Amino acid sequence: MNGNEFGRLFRLSTYGESHGPGMGVVVSGCPAGVELDEERIQRELDRRKPGQSMITTSRGEPDEVTINSGLQDGYTTGTPVGMTIQNKDARSGKYEPFVTAPRPSHGDYTYSAKFGTRNWGGGGRSSARETVNWVAAGAVAQAVLDQSEHGVEIKAHVNRIGDIESPEVTFEEMLEHAEENEVRCAHPETAEEMRDAIDRYQKEGDSIGGSVEFEVRGVPRGLGAPRFDSFSSRLGQAMMSIPATTAFEYGLGREAAAWRGIDRNEDWTVAGAEDAPEEDVVVAEAGDPVPTGNDHGGLQGGITTGEPIYGEVTWHAPTSIPKQQRTVDWETGETKEAQVVGRHDPSLPPRAVPVVEAMLAVTVLDFMLLGGRVHPDRLDGRSGEYETDYHPSSPRSDPEEAASSARTVNQDD
Repeated sequence: MNGNEFGRLFRLSTYGESHGPGMGVVVSGCPAGVELDEERIQRELDRRKPGQSMITTSRGEPDEVTINSGLQDGYTTGTPVGMTIQNKDARSGKYEPFVTAPRPSHGDYTYSAKFGTRNWGGGGRSSARETVNWVAAGAVAQAVLDQSEHGVEIKAHVNRIGDIESPEVTFEEMLEHAEENEVRCAHPETAEEMRDAIDRYQKEGDSIGGSVEFEVRGVPRGLGAPRFDSFSSRLGQAMMSIPATTAFEYGLGREAAAWRGIDRNEDWTVAGAEDAPEEDVVVAEAGDPVPTGNDHGGLQGGITTGEPIYGEVTWHAPTSIPKQQRTVDWETGETKEAQVVGRHDPSLPPRAVPVVEAMLAVTVLDFMLLGGRVHPDRLDGRSGEYETDYHPSSPRSDPEEAASSARTVNQDD
């Protein structure tokens, strides 16, 4: 099975199934000299893990991460960072009725048709549980961004559940309010409406879709290559890889279809002018050309402009619902009534917020490495210099019982 890797220089490769022994990710391309520990990664995993509230699956997974490689004395060494997360609460018995009778709108039949077999417990590899790996990798990427000289900030929030949509919120409001409620909506009043709606669908044995809005600030201009490696195309791949996504847009998105060119086009001015974006928003020096607006969402010609990158990702309603549906058993040829009883999210966007932020961090860092804004070997960029604050220190003396030694030579002898 291919398709388990993402990135060019900052690369993540993942493995694991929903009800297998555990999940894992190998991050290659992380520069040396980044301060990192399991606690930092765990904070992000705790935001994604199941059982956070009554509107998420009740599966009891602690999602405890173990870093197996790539660190020395709390700093990255430049070698691959390997991480594992054990599965502790898998209950595959509820999935036995669907081994040859595929659940409606799941990946059951397509996986079996492609491979002639599949791990059927919990959906196996097709389960959104696999995104625990992505969040772990995203935490590593965010650590690099935070400790680099670039002030990259990333935030997302749930802006829609069903037909309930949040008013526009500022980036600062997302930072302040998105984590204050179970829905992760940065507009508190709308969050309450969304919470009630999710409760209602859950009690009815049904589910509901929604969307997540995101914004990234501090990304330097000039990242991305035209066509297949454009920033927008790679970002779209990252977002549309998240399970159950149905749409990705940036800037005006689909609304651009209704705009005339003269209205959408943005004049150019210089940074610092009265009609220029605020200095704390745009990445530009005084006198640099900057667009007067940002309906383009920080991307022009597939390349970053220095303005905030913003957009939206849409999810369909979760397909695992206890309402009775119909399927066919390909072994027996029988038509059957399917009832998916188990521990499932009634709506996906609340737990998808940290996944979106993780993939934004991975994508931004990959482009910054490709564009030379972050040194690919070491964070301080001092290639060839071996004396650093994070290099291991030599022990004061060799163990007396050791057969090998590196003892000081007396120059007077």
